[in-house]
Amino acid sequence: MSAPLIVLVGPMGSGKTTVGELLAERLGVAFRDTDADIVAAEGREISDIFVDEGEARFRELERTAVAAAVAGHPGVLALGGGAVLDEGTRGLLGGLPVVYLSMEVEEAVRRVGLNQARPLLAVNPRRQWRELMDARRHLYTEVARAVVATDDRTPAEVADAVLDALELKTETPGETTPDPRQEKQ
Repeated sequence: MSAPLIVLVGPMGSGKTTVGELLAERLGVAFRDTDADIVAAEGREISDIFVDEGEARFRELERTAVAAAVAGHPGVLALGGGAVLDEGTRGLLGGLPVVYLSMEVEEAVRRVGLNQARPLLAVNPRRQWRELMDARRHLYTEVARAVVATDDRTPAEVADAVLDALELKTETPGETTPDPRQEKQ
């Protein structure tokens, strides 16, 4: 198998899954989300893994899931928000078409909400989100070939920006490219 066509990184709520699914559809490839891989393999939600076994155990599972996905998924790949914390994971991303989906705290709070099962945002979500971003922003930037801001953009607009940033083209549905071998009569 070949490496992913696009890898999306960024904080929780930045739209990695939604935009990734759109990109995969437009490019005619499969979509994969490493958080979903972990949930499927473990048979429980990420928040339960954090509570039952702690963040360190979750990060081990994440490291394994990312390595497997990078090695064997040729489509669009979305990584969990904290995947870039692992030095080995950052090394695996070197040379890949990684796009950092960025957003500001106000947008994050609007999208993620304050009542969802986000284990790292359990108390004072705004402050904790800012602290997470202070720790991670430079890592997202380090691994990214391109940065695409998602604030005040629809998922379709973000997908367009990702394709533009990576200079990838999609065929418009219903539009065909003429075959240059056929001559006009």
